[in-house]
Amino acid sequence: MAKTAKKGGGRSPGTVRLATWNINSVRLRIESVARFVAEQRPDILCLQETKVADDKFPALAFREMGFDTVLARGEKSYNGVAILSRLPLDDVAFENWGGKGDCRHLTARLPNGVALHNVYVPAGGDIPDAEANPKFGHKLAFLRDMIARFRGRKEPAILVGDFNIAPLETDVWSHKALLNVVSHTAGEVALLDDLMAAAPWHDAVRHFIPPEEQLYTWWSYRSPDWAAADKGRRLDHVWVTKGLAASLRNVAVARETRGWNPASDHVPVIVDFDLTP
Repeated sequence: MAKTAKKGGGRSPGTVRLATWNINSVRLRIESVARFVAEQRPDILCLQETKVADDKFPALAFREMGFDTVLARGEKSYNGVAILSRLPLDDVAFENWGGKGDCRHLTARLPNGVALHNVYVPAGGDIPDAEANPKFGHKLAFLRDMIARFRGRKEPAILVGDFNIAPLETDVWSHKALLNVVSHTAGEVALLDDLMAAAPWHDAVRHFIPPEEQLYTWWSYRSPDWAAADKGRRLDHVWVTKGLAASLRNVAVARETRGWNPASDHVPVIVDFDLTP
């Protein structure tokens, strides 16, 4: 299975293509989004870190890309999530996980009844100590609220977004170097494991790409040559409830977009589903 998405990414008739991407300012990178949509033709596109209030969201640009349904929940300069869809969606709602009202979750229901959750988990700052670093405390509270929300729920669902946690040793360029770095600490990974067990969820990406294989979706802007250094982390995820695992058809990570200008530090994750009712 190739890690990098190929243009068009052939799929069977009736397959639904979903992509998730932390875009790090949707207005700044709207041309990159349009290029990605033209090349990969997603039916549903979930964005995080849109960094725009709802009244300034570029809805017309997305409708011109073919997305009839444009859902956005954002705030000026920070956070923000959006769901763009060629399919009709209903039951639109959001949760205030973490209690800060900071526009990090949006949900809607697909025509076949599957709930789609788009989430942007707080990054958590630089110090992995909830008392010394309120941002890290907010991240942990956010994750605990997510666990409580999904524990024991029986409805079929898809959970996508920037989780800001790289759980596996192969999800980071160096497990040893990052053990005490926010996004790969034991406490964060344990909470993410608890979240996965809550539904329970199934990792759609590792369904196709073995856990033994290195895989990243984020590379820091601080590296002058991100591709050569390749010090990445897999922070962006697509999970499905166990009953939907059989619907998975293909996965790709659009690594090439990290080299586009202006680039997000994250790249899209693409999953093809057979979501026939």
